[in-house]
Amino acid sequence: MMKTVFKRTPTLKDCPTHYCPGCGHGIAHRLIAEIIDELDIRDRTIGIAPVGCAVLAYDYLDVDMVEVAHGRPPAVATGMKRTNPDKIIFSYQGDGDLASIGAAEILHAGHRGEQITVVFINNAVYGMTGGQMAPTTMLDQVTATTPKGRSAAEQGYPLQVSELLATLPGTIYIERCALSSVAQIRKTKKAIKHAFDLQLEGADGMSMVEVLSPCPTYWRMSPTKAMEWLENNMTKVFPLGRLKG
Repeated sequence: MMKTVFKRTPTLKDCPTHYCPGCGHGIAHRLIAEIIDELDIRDRTIGIAPVGCAVLAYDYLDVDMVEVAHGRPPAVATGMKRTNPDKIIFSYQGDGDLASIGAAEILHAGHRGEQITVVFINNAVYGMTGGQMAPTTMLDQVTATTPKGRSAAEQGYPLQVSELLATLPGTIYIERCALSSVAQIRKTKKAIKHAFDLQLEGADGMSMVEVLSPCPTYWRMSPTKAMEWLENNMTKVFPLGRLKG
């Protein structure tokens, strides 16, 4: 009987994961590492990891990484790209980081048309701090701070970041993908690679790929059920597809 061995891509470090079982961050890290190696940009790439579940991205991605304050990656990426135009700058941000405390930063970076690549992981909840409601939490979704489910009258509606950024003239490519199946993961890799390609080509503007990702721990589901819930529920509120570019 043949044994299947999964080899790590050079940019993905060989180390144990700290993510919960079924978390999508590990998949997303793998895709980014593969893309960096396929594009042969490892020595030119600088990643930015803010506060959140992915704050330890530098433990997994073997490229230059910078840890920044909560919500501030687009601001730091702006300075990095303007002072190092030959480098490939990307931020890796969760929904609590990008859509809440960092909402102003991502909005203005997009409005200015900064030449950066943004990977936005949306799992509709604050994962690192205990499963509280995030800006992307859906109506009726139960969280630690919405035990009866999110109410439009009390907490407002989920924020659709991709639709918002797609209206800005400074953004050149916006796409929403998911990690809910092998087919969707392949589409996600293609989208992220395209976003990196645009920066490599010197395209004038900001690219962002939103990735719908499971959080079994704070959705209080098994990994399998979390994938099904993502596919059957999240995609109705956050439709997949290219919004711009």
